[in-house]
Amino acid sequence: MLSTKHIGDQANTALVAAAEAAQTAYRKALENHSPQQLAAVAMDGADGTPTMLIDVLVEEAVIDAATAAGVNVLSEERGWIDIGSAVSLVIDPVDGSANAAAGVPLSCFSAAVAVDGEFTEAMTVWLHTGERWWAAAGRPAFGTSGCRSAKAAAVSVLRPHPRNWDAWSRVARSATRIRILSCSTLDAAFVATGAVDAFVDAGSDTHRLMDIAAATVLVSAAGGAVVDAYGRPIVFDTDLTRRWSGVVAATAELADELCALIRG
Repeated sequence: MLSTKHIGDQANTALVAAAEAAQTAYRKALENHSPQQLAAVAMDGADGTPTMLIDVLVEEAVIDAATAAGVNVLSEERGWIDIGSAVSLVIDPVDGSANAAAGVPLSCFSAAVAVDGEFTEAMTVWLHTGERWWAAAGRPAFGTSGCRSAKAAAVSVLRPHPRNWDAWSRVARSATRIRILSCSTLDAAFVATGAVDAFVDAGSDTHRLMDIAAATVLVSAAGGAVVDAYGRPIVFDTDLTRRWSGVVAATAELADELCALIRG
């Protein structure tokens, strides 16, 4: 992990401002609201899914900070906010909202910077601890475990759904260890730092861009691979109806094997 000062010296100023706003808003939300209030549905998000109060409280602070810094924002709840900049932040204000609302300390703010549509840097902040992971495209950072085989891998997964039970089971049977943290961006950070060998959506097409945008920078900079199980490119797009089955792995070889297991 890079220290906050070290990150601040190198990172996009809007990205840093957004991260700090998220951390402050998250702490205030926990101080001023009960778990039941934070978990209450406050609105329907731009992607059509229910939005909890904790998402709204943190997102508002993040959008204010990012737009004040002069960048566009693509957010899970409010959607596309275009202020005419060549620079955009793809943000997940609170990934793991249900965890955060309930007091389970597994939630993150996560954002990727896109310049003219190309992801250039990213940051994920563990909201409970304040730990931050930052990387820029093409600049080595962290280091994955280097695991190349599913049978030797500790794999984090999204929870199974009826639509992907068979694929989920194939991954679970093949890996040496399975975890479900319910926070995709934290899982991806753990892959980037070598704590976990891989993280997958086993074919349920649950991931939105903000769930895996930061991983494309963080994990790639650590020597890992971030792909879609069905070969769809993970690219900047303001259409929040797009979904992916993200596979985030320590190596390209492990990513390929996991994709094959998911596809059956």
